[in-house]
Amino acid sequence: MNTAATSWNCGACPTPEPPRSSSVLSGCANALLGLSRLSAWWVALGIDLERGRPGHPQDNGAHERLHRDIGVELQQPRTAAQDALDLWREEFNQQRPHEALAMKCPAQVYRHSERPYQGSPEDLEYPAMDTRKVGQHGAIKWRGTLLFVTSSLAGWSVGLKPLANGQHEVWFGRLLLGWLDPATESFQRADIRPLEARQQ
Repeated sequence: MNTAATSWNCGACPTPEPPRSSSVLSGCANALLGLSRLSAWWVALGIDLERGRPGHPQDNGAHERLHRDIGVELQQPRTAAQDALDLWREEFNQQRPHEALAMKCPAQVYRHSERPYQGSPEDLEYPAMDTRKVGQHGAIKWRGTLLFVTSSLAGWSVGLKPLANGQHEVWFGRLLLGWLDPATESFQRADIRPLEARQQ
């Protein structure tokens, strides 16, 4: 992902609240915690992720409705000209009252996040933890062994927190990714052991 281009587009925009996304993003169905390169960048910016439940589009009903409206009103949103989308967005936000907003337009109730955008960090730091850089193919080196974590974090560092049982927790920002197990010399994903992850 070209974060430089995205950073430029953000300009002086504030950092948003947690975006809610589908539990299965395109191309991320089997990815660790559903992470994509984009959502990993959001985590690096300090933005928490919020996922809808699998098979429950109503969890993100407003977003689903927005896609429906665009599809109906522009007929072919995937091939619609950018000018048509810009005009539709202007009308949707500035002129069209919404029942869910007490018949106000979105622009009337929009407020900037109070969290200023600080720019993209070069990498993440983990005080009091060992760190490992995730390689271009998604692996980290631990005790002389390459262990696959996720290619979504290629180029980022993860933190390793030792536990009393000899395992190490693997963190990316505030996300517990899983555990390194010395007995099996393997990485165990937190999304495969969700009960243990919830207790952390």
